[in-house]
Amino acid sequence: MEKLPKINIIYEDNHLLVVEKPVGIPVQEDSSKDIDMITILKDYRKKKENKIGNAYIGLVHRLDRPVGGIMVFAKTSKAAARLSDEIRKNNFHKTYIAVVEGIIPKEGKFEDYLIKDQKQNKSYITTKEEGKYSCLEYQLLSTKDNLSLVKINLLTGRSHQIRVQFSSRKHPLVGDSKYGNNPNNIDIALYAKALSFIHPTTKEQLNFTLDTPNKYPFNIFK
Repeated sequence: MEKLPKINIIYEDNHLLVVEKPVGIPVQEDSSKDIDMITILKDYRKKKENKIGNAYIGLVHRLDRPVGGIMVFAKTSKAAARLSDEIRKNNFHKTYIAVVEGIIPKEGKFEDYLIKDQKQNKSYITTKEEGKYSCLEYQLLSTKDNLSLVKINLLTGRSHQIRVQFSSRKHPLVGDSKYGNNPNNIDIALYAKALSFIHPTTKEQLNFTLDTPNKYPFNIFK
């Protein structure tokens, strides 16, 4: 097997792994057959715990391949089931930081119905009858050079939701080749900054936050 990238482990116990997903690594194996997060974390567990057989890593939520940031994975099937239940009960909160084109109002709430074209791997806004309800709230943090730095509270977790909802309102994310323009071929300006959820066994409220990446375009707002 090729050498696996080292992953930043933020928190770990017998039930959970909270990690920082690097930009460009898929969460699970896809058609590219590139190394994915689940493979990396299974290998990490096998080496750390001296496991001979397979190590369990449960996927409970996702991040798009071009997006980096904080994720939680389950180390047991029970933890995976309970975390998935927290998501269904809306007790699992994800906060993102993004830079979008143009100057956007100070705060807002986007509500749409989205449908995904699997062949194109692209989501579209559609009718209530065809699509899945998709909702986010945002706050404007700063503006510069006709760009807006926004904090996003994701209330539903649809595929490409943040990207398509901002793009459809003429504020595509900087660096988003799929839903906007990316003439300088930079990474998409979207980062999963914080996670908040209830621990699957202790029932303790857990909160994790990462620093915003110190790279363009995030760093122009410092």
